[in-house]
Amino acid sequence: MEPHKTGYGTNMRDFILGGQDGLVNVLAVILGVATATNDIRIILIAGLAATFGESISMAAVAYTSTKAEEDFYKSELEREKREMKEMPEEERREIHDIYHKKGFKGNLLNAIVNKITSDEKVWLETMMTEELHLYKEEHKSAAKSAAIVGFAAILGSLIPLIPFLFYGVQDGIIASMLISTFFLFLVGAVKAKITIGSWVKSGIELAVIGMAAALVGFIIGSILGVTV
Repeated sequence: MEPHKTGYGTNMRDFILGGQDGLVNVLAVILGVATATNDIRIILIAGLAATFGESISMAAVAYTSTKAEEDFYKSELEREKREMKEMPEEERREIHDIYHKKGFKGNLLNAIVNKITSDEKVWLETMMTEELHLYKEEHKSAAKSAAIVGFAAILGSLIPLIPFLFYGVQDGIIASMLISTFFLFLVGAVKAKITIGSWVKSGIELAVIGMAAALVGFIIGSILGVTV
């Protein structure tokens, strides 16, 4: 049987999340600024400021949210341990009810309950997964998650900025939108490849959603901007 690469999928999810969010947010910022000024330096400064601010913020959120999930899992684990010691019969009844709902009955059901509850480790793991639907293997390093999200956010944020290093403001806006749309489509397609669904549909969906969000910045800049 081929082993499932749960860690790979989690890391890829973090990378896609960081890259997509960084690209869309920074694109919105620089489109808004670019429609309000003809100074490339201001556009680049605004973009770089948004890049690192966004990346640090996203890394921090990834860290704290992962830690919160880990702390929640640990608190539920300790609660189950305590209940198994203080009210074992009630916990046995919960195991009985869980497997009864799965269709087991009679002697087979009793044998399953006795087998599970004879090993505290197996009993605890069963309560966590079957009753609470919490899985230890899903938990990841908070620091690693933060690093992946932050790094991906920097990479994604730089994509819409690159054209402004080579073109003027107007051409830069067009090139930035085109290259950003392409990368958003690519991210959506890759996401579908590692999960499920049509890579074309997923790519188009992410590109449309991302560009719609980024265009908010363009509209605001067009309405409120003045030439600097």
